[in-house]
Amino acid sequence: MTDSVNRQDFLFELGTEELPPKALKTLSAALEKEVVAGIKELFGKQAGTLFTDTRVNSYAAPRRLALLINNLADEIPSSTFQMQGPPARIAFDEQGAPSKALLGFARKCGTEVENLKEVDGKMCFSQSLPAKAIANELPAIIETALGKLPIPKRMRWGASRTEFVRPVKWLVMLMGDQVIECEILGLKADRNTRGHRFHHNHQIELNQANEYLENLESVGMVIADFQERREKIRAQVEAEGASVHGIAQIDEDLLDEVTALNEWPVALTGRFDERFLEVPAEALISSMKEHQKYFHLTDNNGQLMPFFITIANIESTDPAQVISGNEKVIRPRLADAAFFFETDKKRTLESRIEDLKSIVFQKELGTLHDKAVRVAVLAKHIAAQLGQDEAKAERAAMLAKTDLMTDMVYEFTDLQGLMGYHYALNDGEDEGVALAQNEQYMPRFAGDELPQSEPGIAVALADRLDTLTGLFGVNQPPTGSKDPFALRRASLGVLRIIVERQLNLDLEDLIQVAANNYQNLPAEEGLVTRITDFMLERFRAWYDDEGIAIEAYLAVHALRPTRPLEFNQRVQAVSHFRTLSEADALAAANKRVSNILSKQDASVADKVSDALLQEDAEKALAKAVAEKTVQLAPLFAQGNFKEVLEQLAELRPVVDKFFDEVMVMADDEAVRNNRLALLKQLRNLFLGVADISALS
Repeated sequence: MTDSVNRQDFLFELGTEELPPKALKTLSAALEKEVVAGIKELFGKQAGTLFTDTRVNSYAAPRRLALLINNLADEIPSSTFQMQGPPARIAFDEQGAPSKALLGFARKCGTEVENLKEVDGKMCFSQSLPAKAIANELPAIIETALGKLPIPKRMRWGASRTEFVRPVKWLVMLMGDQVIECEILGLKADRNTRGHRFHHNHQIELNQANEYLENLESVGMVIADFQERREKIRAQVEAEGASVHGIAQIDEDLLDEVTALNEWPVALTGRFDERFLEVPAEALISSMKEHQKYFHLTDNNGQLMPFFITIANIESTDPAQVISGNEKVIRPRLADAAFFFETDKKRTLESRIEDLKSIVFQKELGTLHDKAVRVAVLAKHIAAQLGQDEAKAERAAMLAKTDLMTDMVYEFTDLQGLMGYHYALNDGEDEGVALAQNEQYMPRFAGDELPQSEPGIAVALADRLDTLTGLFGVNQPPTGSKDPFALRRASLGVLRIIVERQLNLDLEDLIQVAANNYQNLPAEEGLVTRITDFMLERFRAWYDDEGIAIEAYLAVHALRPTRPLEFNQRVQAVSHFRTLSEADALAAANKRVSNILSKQDASVADKVSDALLQEDAEKALAKAVAEKTVQLAPLFAQGNFKEVLEQLAELRPVVDKFFDEVMVMADDEAVRNNRLALLKQLRNLFLGVADISALS
């Protein structure tokens, strides 16, 4: 121990009806955060010392939230509180009477003037705070923490006006071996927790706070530790998969969810009819995962196997009965999927295009059919720009939303796009057109894979750009943190596809084509510029995530290149340039040149007259600039901005010498203007990549 205070273990447990499984981890983490913050606030400046050797463990199970804090200081030591008031020189008037400032300070402190003392030129109030038992403070901290939990909608139960995420059933509050007498959420604290709802539906008396985990597991058949339960399920699922010579596919989100649903998890393997494997695997997996919370299995070739793994919340004496029950439940689910698949295949996607007229995309922007027509025009334009097959891009775009009209996607909405791919293949569509049905939604989230087929790339870009253009055009851009149509994500998706697929596309050109597909947009004026600026601004977060300095982004953004691929090449070049030893000096020189040129009332000439060059330093700079202009032309044409800046870094000695030895603002007007023209040429070389002055 690092201090002499007494320490004990503190246990808090709140028993409830089944908590929302997807929120359980969040609730547990928030509870721990708020309680620890409340205790540390009580300890004040002594928190660092008093929290040494203290361990905080949070526990969460379907029917309980708990905290066990080991080695918690059992009292808040006495301390002296001092508050500073007005300067002593204005505390009293000439007659020695207290000033208004001093009287106000005394009132604020709840004391009399005679209790105030001068300390280092200030009037101060000091108060000794006695030691307090922390057990008396913990109920209020817990109650405050529960009130701050991220619960979107609290519920009431019975005649009680108490509110919580679910009805509360019991409350444990122990400090060491003593119950902390209190009432929270209408429950009186005691030392009795509860066991498993089926295996041990009885009270379990705790003599000490640190008995919690052991007694709950050994007597109550409840594993309260979320992480321990999670890893136990993982191990069981993997073992069950191996037992049928398969590989269990463990989705981490599903693993979290089943962990939150079970107190005493037992993995069991069931089987379904092999005939269902004729249905696209994704549909079967979705049915098993979303509706039944089952893990699926694949063979060594990645093919779906006719097995599933379920997690039971009991250790059954007849597990075959539990397995049979689950097989009976999943069979009609899979039969529905098979029925939908066979029924949907009786109609082609093309025959469903007309059906899109019945679905409104957005009230001011028309139906899904209207959108499909617009996206097809833009996708065809993108394909033409990239030298790709325009007809395939147009065809893929017209079919892109038709799978939304199928029974399968109506039932399993997360399969949109994927079922479009399968139905397109069934219809005999081109492979690229079929792939585009699924790839149109890529990337679905940060880090997700990108479309690979040419039609898929064209449709993915066109769909997002059409949505951006339409919603900006009807004055519905994102505001603050609100982005109901995910336009920021759509913008990042467009940028990622263009940059990572190395596409030489101009945003302004694409947005203009998208805008031309609309008629009478209310916010049409300046629309292309607004959307382009909005999208280029997304690069800021992109580079922040990559660890690239904001100055590199700003240096490029100042020039506003509207081709994302080129924008990225410039930023990467500037980021590299910042690592060079010459960077700081050249950035400062560019800043100086920028300031000089900005103060000129008349326009500065583009050409330099050799006859007006007088000093050796300016002649040397003029020669170097002229040589670099010729040398760098092919590099600019290739977009090799990194090499451009590396070569421009070689100018540092002549630039430094110029500013050391040459007076730019010479008395002779012709000489002065010629020197300004030379500086303009120098700056323009750098501006071919970025505004390097932003780095200074």
